[in-house]
Amino acid sequence: DVRMVESGGDLVQPGGSLRLSCAASGFTFSRYAMSWVRQAPGEGFEWVSAITSGGDRRTYADFVKGRFTISRDNARNILYLQMNSLEPEDTAVYFCANLVKVPADFEAYYSGSYYFTEADFGSWGQGTQVIVAS
Repeated sequence: DVRMVESGGDLVQPGGSLRLSCAASGFTFSRYAMSWVRQAPGEGFEWVSAITSGGDRRTYADFVKGRFTISRDNARNILYLQMNSLEPEDTAVYFCANLVKVPADFEAYYSGSYYFTEADFGSWGQGTQVIVAS
């Protein structure tokens, strides 16, 4: 069975940092582009970042660009999200998901202004809670 388990969420002060991890199993991780999506309290899903299967291309939502870094370890089947300069607005449950829509123009499609489209995503983890508050 496909399984993705996120970890690393915590309560952190504004300006702080966290590193989220997503341990994947049950599918060939190295063949899938992956993504992070978040959901703030009372809000819908919001795309955060995406990375190609080989890790050679990475894209970010405009609101996290320069603060967050997505990476992956295909040998260990783990996806990461390094989050720096955290703001209260980053408070959300963060989910990892594999991407089923991987166009040739990956960076153009998953651009800074990409609008979350559920059909582009395959399997999801259960999420990890990030709270940014003083």
